[in-house]
Amino acid sequence: MNYDLDKLDMSDRNRRHLIIFVKNRTVGNVKTRLAATVGNEKALRVYNRLLELTSQATENIDAAKIVSYSIHLETGDQFDESNYQKTVQSGGDLGDRMKNAFEQSFSSGCKEVVLIGSDCPDISESVIKKGFRELKRCDCVIGPAEDGGYYLIGLSRCIPQLFEKMEWSVSSLLDETIKRLNGLSDSYTLLPVLNDIDDEEDLKRSRLKL
Repeated sequence: MNYDLDKLDMSDRNRRHLIIFVKNRTVGNVKTRLAATVGNEKALRVYNRLLELTSQATENIDAAKIVSYSIHLETGDQFDESNYQKTVQSGGDLGDRMKNAFEQSFSSGCKEVVLIGSDCPDISESVIKKGFRELKRCDCVIGPAEDGGYYLIGLSRCIPQLFEKMEWSVSSLLDETIKRLNGLSDSYTLLPVLNDIDDEEDLKRSRLKL
């Protein structure tokens, strides 16, 4: 399912998109590594809190904001339909889904696209804005996560090689992404390192309040 480009402000459509990847909020579907030790109910509470923080960090970003759900559209959640477009991710693995999201935005005429997840309690409006600013001078911007992955990736042009045949949820993800960028001679900038919450140890290290 595609988002309705006709509903996006023309200046945003031709300039920048902020895509937010989220999972549908059902018990047993979110934070499975965390749920393995704290239980499904607490994992869902943690995820709901992360969605609240993600909404707070993105609500005032000057871009077309697109919430992309893992399975089906949701209404009445943390993302108000008056401020966010909503769609469903398409593709096989995470890489396919991310690549498809970028390709759709760029095919609409967009010039700067930032994609974030919904696992980072320290994500902030200022970090996202910095990501967009960096795209004015480089091909790619990445927000590194403490576990070796990333919480944000932005592109000023489509680079599908960053998502094809990539191993996800591994500590080498950031290094492999940078290796591919260097191999393609694409420029990139790194944002501050933040903590994603994937398991109980991540939760303990965070300042997340439920």
